[in-house]
Amino acid sequence: MFNVLVLCTGNSARSILGEAVFNRDGGEWIRAYSAGSNPTGAVHPEALRLLASKGMRTRGYRSKSWAEFAGNGAPVMDLVVTVCDTAAGEVCPVWPGAPLSCHWGIDDPASAPPDQIALAFQIAYHQLSSRINAFLALPFESLDGAMLQARLDEIGRT
Repeated sequence: MFNVLVLCTGNSARSILGEAVFNRDGGEWIRAYSAGSNPTGAVHPEALRLLASKGMRTRGYRSKSWAEFAGNGAPVMDLVVTVCDTAAGEVCPVWPGAPLSCHWGIDDPASAPPDQIALAFQIAYHQLSSRINAFLALPFESLDGAMLQARLDEIGRT
């Protein structure tokens, strides 16, 4: 099992979408979670609408602090992905196990004008899905840690 934590500031939109796509597309070997440095306390309704429109589950998601994943008893992460510039610039907790980390910046769809919010969520979903699937297609058996880190950073620049 390969554990992934997707981080954002509010844990209400991008990180939730990332968690959902990783869990759907990662098959039996990926277990994804999401969290925020300053969680809003609620998942954005458009994120749930979008997941439902893709035939994905919508129950069980919640906006939560990254502190849940930094303490004793938390799953040990193999990869931590930040998806917003604010979270990428913050001092993150020290993650048990010293996981790989990368930044895959995605514009915040929740900050779009009301008449463009559905489109903004579609764009964020597409960007996350493309990056996640590029990651899942990597030849893990032939990559050492430094090579994998370089590929993760490259994916973030796409």
